[in-house]
Amino acid sequence: MSAPRALVYAPQFSAYSYGEAHPFKVERYRLTYELMGHCGLLDFPGTIQVAPPYASRRQLEAFHRPDYLDTLERFSQTDGPQANFRYGLGDVENPVFHGLYDWARLMCGGTIEALRQVTEGGCRAAFSMAGGWHHSHSARASGFCYLNDVVVALQPLLAAGKRVVYVDLDGHHGDAVQEAFYQSAQVLTISIHENGKDFYPYSGFVEEVGEGAGYGYSINVPLAAHSDDLIFEQAFKKVVLPLIAAYRPDLLITQMGADFLRTDPLTRLECTTAMMEYAARAFLATGLPWVAVGGGGYDRLNVARAWTLLWAAMTGAPVADALPLAFVPLARQFTPGALALRDAPHLATPDDYCRAQQALDTCLRFLERRIFPLHRL
Repeated sequence: MSAPRALVYAPQFSAYSYGEAHPFKVERYRLTYELMGHCGLLDFPGTIQVAPPYASRRQLEAFHRPDYLDTLERFSQTDGPQANFRYGLGDVENPVFHGLYDWARLMCGGTIEALRQVTEGGCRAAFSMAGGWHHSHSARASGFCYLNDVVVALQPLLAAGKRVVYVDLDGHHGDAVQEAFYQSAQVLTISIHENGKDFYPYSGFVEEVGEGAGYGYSINVPLAAHSDDLIFEQAFKKVVLPLIAAYRPDLLITQMGADFLRTDPLTRLECTTAMMEYAARAFLATGLPWVAVGGGGYDRLNVARAWTLLWAAMTGAPVADALPLAFVPLARQFTPGALALRDAPHLATPDDYCRAQQALDTCLRFLERRIFPLHRL
């Protein structure tokens, strides 16, 4: 292996809670790390582990408004109930709790460190599982996200004139990252997600293609509910890979949310862990400096399995199809009967597949007619 792969991790990633009834369970970070250890991936040759720093106020203010940061910090200093709905803070979706601000800064710092490892530290690729907060706007929390780690982390690179491709594979549209770069040609954003017609964040339609200098640099592939691996693979091969090659970026950054898996409780897609491995290997094969961040995923064992397979693909480490025996008792605390690291193959029903194929074909025709010529495709 010519250059190391960096895993950015801290035990504090799992040290807080959104509340027992909230779908976002931070235990997924600990579970992922433990599964990686049981699979022999934490000390695999050619890999390093690094601790994340806390993102500084100066770094955060490169994207986030000071008044929003002031409120987020103040709300994080006590345990009592507090809310400011103008900033999206304190509702059921985005609760506030003691220590939230510093915890969010640590998650954001993880992505900053992953980027540093790739651009300055000599690493071929880096993974920060606690990143991927793609719904956080400059002055509003949204979708369980408080600080937009990717947008914050990219600011110095963009100031240096570098070009970036951001690919978002989360089941939900990467709306706030798209919004941040919607008028820029310096970042090409590509998001494959469940159609927003009746699904949060109700955006990410194929017609959203950027504005001004950014026209043609925001790409969306909204998938119909029940899209499976065959649909996802087509979208990836026909949209993501050609656009990355045509754009010729200095850096590739990808959001690898695990909620496109078919057993996720919040989405209606029907993909398997095979798509996580397929995408990871394809990203690595581009030869580009690559930073991967986490994202969504609301079945904890799904997340642990998917991101363990992602890290294995990033490092080239072999892993068996079954969960390590020593990990099975812990896995069964979350999923009774759990035995598999990789999902069995799965296809959508014929009716669902036909609807999904028709929806994808419509998207592809639009992109091929309106966007691809702009990139000489």
